Amino acid sequence: MEITGMKLFAIHLPLKVPFVVSYHTYDYMPSIIIKLETDEGIFGYGEAVADEHVTGESWEGTYQTLKHTLAPVIIGCNPMNLEKLHEIMDKTIYFAPSAKAGIDIACHDIIGKKLEQPVYQLLGGRYHDEFSITHVLSIGEPNEMANEAAAMVKQGYNSFKMKVGTEVKQDVMRIRAVRDRVGEDISIRVDVNQGWKNSANTLVALRSLGDLNLDWIEQPVLADDIDGMVDIKLKTDIPLMIDEGLKGTREMREIIQKRAADKVNIKLMKCGGIYPAMKLAHQAEIAGIECQIGSMVESSIGSAAGFHVAFSKKNITSVELTGPLKFSKDVGNLQYDVPMIRLTEKSGLGIDVSEKIVNELSVFQDRVQ
Repeated sequence: MEITGMKLFAIHLPLKVPFVVSYHTYDYMPSIIIKLETDEGIFGYGEAVADEHVTGESWEGTYQTLKHTLAPVIIGCNPMNLEKLHEIMDKTIYFAPSAKAGIDIACHDIIGKKLEQPVYQLLGGRYHDEFSITHVLSIGEPNEMANEAAAMVKQGYNSFKMKVGTEVKQDVMRIRAVRDRVGEDISIRVDVNQGWKNSANTLVALRSLGDLNLDWIEQPVLADDIDGMVDIKLKTDIPLMIDEGLKGTREMREIIQKRAADKVNIKLMKCGGIYPAMKLAHQAEIAGIECQIGSMVESSIGSAAGFHVAFSKKNITSVELTGPLKFSKDVGNLQYDVPMIRLTEKSGLGIDVSEKIVNELSVFQDRVQ
């Protein structure tokens, strides 16, 4: 089997409401949909969601990287030879993780369709039967976030990921307001997205949060400050999760060696796709570290890819893949059974992609042969 062509669609995914994190407010999510074609008539879909603050890539730059740099070197390759394919991409361009992730995901979709198996069967088979969906609360006023959380509890949600990372005192008020509103039995995870900058600010915050029974605090310090995570971990009993600070195997090795986190958040867009994500999960498993599969607010394509990884590994104990629930229009039909997610046994990624909607949402597109 050979890759014979690549279609690229640069799209804007419309959000129901703006999504607010510490470093940006999104009115829509820019994404790139990839369709890989093969000489056997089997095609696969992938997705690349770049983020200047996390992956170090822009939407426009990632599109050009796919079109001019990566497409020419992978056309003619066998999509089933994943180790070799990643070596070719890595030798061609340094980093560019979301661009590589899009190609990797499309290749897994092709392999699954070729073998008539869901992608999770390619990764060791299904371990989990279902995952609880965590509702993500974007940054707002304390009462607004508390009201949204209370409304979601009525819909059946039992866990929340709170986006914070502005000013410590205001963030503490946000977290306390949500806890007071939803009660003690609801899980709350706090994602700072680097917003508290350093260990000193973080420790000030944690002194005010110790009585709130939080599941964990995620990435309170700047991404490269792994030593700052070590300092915080030594001084708190609230579990810590690394997200932006984990990109690939080198960072995972340092995290393990320094005991810098209790949990890690693996994102396909940060590490280069499904194949590298499994390597990170294996590293973490050896070290006894639990993992979460997160996302960059991706469509059904990227979200489905993340779910296939999550469902296949015992040490992946939580997911945060809620992009399709946030969009007013999506390119695929990944099905959620709120407050749970369960995968089907359909081959490949297990979703149907509407090229009509892909074209409708496209800002520009190309085909490379």
